[in-house]
Amino acid sequence: MIKELETIVLSYDIPEYGLSQGDIGAVVHSYKTGEFYEVEFVTGEGKTIALLTLDAKDIRPIQENEILHVREIKAA
Repeated sequence: MIKELETIVLSYDIPEYGLSQGDIGAVVHSYKTGEFYEVEFVTGEGKTIALLTLDAKDIRPIQENEILHVREIKAA
C-alpha cells in the first residue's frame, strides 16, 4: 500500500491536465481501503498542476534505481 507523502509515478497520460505517463506526483491523502489516492502534481517551482483522485492501478511507487526527468508542461 502506498503511504501519504510518498512519491509516485503516473501509469498513463492524462491529457486534460497536461500529464504524461512517468510524471512524478506526491500522495497527499490515502483512503483507508488503499484503493484510491489523492495525488498532487506540481511544477519545479511548486505550482500545483493537478490534484486528482486516482485508483491504485493508476500509480506506482518510484523505484530507487529510477532517475527524475524534466520536461516542459503544455498549458491545460
